[in-house]
Amino acid sequence: MSVTGRAYEEDLAQMPAAAQPELPEPPGAQLLYTPGQAAVILAVKESWLRKQAGKRRIPSTHLGKHLRFSHADLEAIVASAQRTTRTRTRPPRRHG
Repeated sequence: MSVTGRAYEEDLAQMPAAAQPELPEPPGAQLLYTPGQAAVILAVKESWLRKQAGKRRIPSTHLGKHLRFSHADLEAIVASAQRTTRTRTRPPRRHG
């Protein structure tokens, strides 16, 4: 197991179960992902991913002129997209 993998597992162990990311197990598998690969992993359109990265709304890595995403970038994108659920309170219906 790589040092990166060990640190990743330690980080996951400290996170509450509900907050743990649902991304595939990455460490050691691949260092950087292309926009196409990242889009498949995140289940979003590649064009959306490129636009958001271009506007610097999501974390990304530029290797020269090439756009890439690290696993940490993908985790940060998922974490920033998580929202807590809110219950909507409506006034009682009027019958009559």
